[in-house]
Amino acid sequence: MHDHDTSERLASYADVLAGELPGTWTSFHLPADAKDDLAELADRIWDLDLVAASLAEHPLQQAAVLSRPDGAQLALLDRHDERDGFLIAAVAPRALPDEAYRAVPEPNGIALADNPFLSTEQVADDLLARYDSALAQVRHNALGGIQPSQPDRVVLTWQPDGSVATAPADDRAGTVLVAHGFVQDPQSGIYRLNGDDTQAQARALREIGPRLDALGIGTALQHPAGRAAPTSAPASMPPVPAASRTPTTRSR
Repeated sequence: MHDHDTSERLASYADVLAGELPGTWTSFHLPADAKDDLAELADRIWDLDLVAASLAEHPLQQAAVLSRPDGAQLALLDRHDERDGFLIAAVAPRALPDEAYRAVPEPNGIALADNPFLSTEQVADDLLARYDSALAQVRHNALGGIQPSQPDRVVLTWQPDGSVATAPADDRAGTVLVAHGFVQDPQSGIYRLNGDDTQAQARALREIGPRLDALGIGTALQHPAGRAAPTSAPASMPPVPAASRTPTTRSR
């Protein structure tokens, strides 16, 4: 059990850090008796390295959460070693589908010295920069409604702007897509085919089917609810059967 002085030190550190980080941040402390909140926080820690290893040996007994108005959150945790200071980790957003996290590297947490003023630059330039990049990727994935592809099947999704987007499972499919006009977003890894020229788009979609099939990769064309497919879309690419849409479990 954490004593009053330890809790005060963690909360005070978080308050100073929140005030020094770029942008607007607030902090609140989760004490040992907030068991449900601590359990929920631990489940959302977005880390597969230092912080995950610490949590595996030392379940959360308290924490401080720093929050930004856009929903970004950082968790400040006790550091269970001989050194003073804390651990800080990114917190995964609530209510995003697991497939949105596919192929997005975890913004793993870092260890901080006991001085929050000195730690601010480390958090801002290292963890926060990686966290913002990862947040942008998963939010982009989620908003796009893109179903995850599998090694043996590429799922293509019509977008509201008329483009077609997909997140192939490997470079084999990516090479075929690029050869037929798809452009890869370097941040999210998503491939998009512009819809400005619908005839060229339809031709590209028809041509990638046999190319991918020769590699043992099937194709499926998904139409988001409320949007009909263009009449020139290839009929050989059926929508993804509901039973086959297996979400990928997010690892943290």
